[in-house]
Amino acid sequence: MKIGLLARIEARPEHADKVEAMLRDAVALAEQEQHTVTWFSFRQDATTFGVFDTFDDERGRQGHLEGKIAAALMGAAETMLSSAPVITPVDLLGVKVS
Repeated sequence: MKIGLLARIEARPEHADKVEAMLRDAVALAEQEQHTVTWFSFRQDATTFGVFDTFDDERGRQGHLEGKIAAALMGAAETMLSSAPVITPVDLLGVKVS
């Protein structure tokens, strides 16, 4: 794992539970992505969510950005999110896996 993506997702208050359910269900899609090494979704507070995932190479990261999870997230942006997700590419400096 050398690179990753960090996404910040801000839900509209009335849709926060739907966004949570969408992110919980998205793990099944992540499991189908051959080049996604790890995938985490999380909730920070009542309306703030996030996704962190890792990849071995740029091909995997780009494939994920063009995949079903990203499409669903962008589709939700118009109705369930207060703004478009902020998706930031990151380089991993250290990794500890048990």
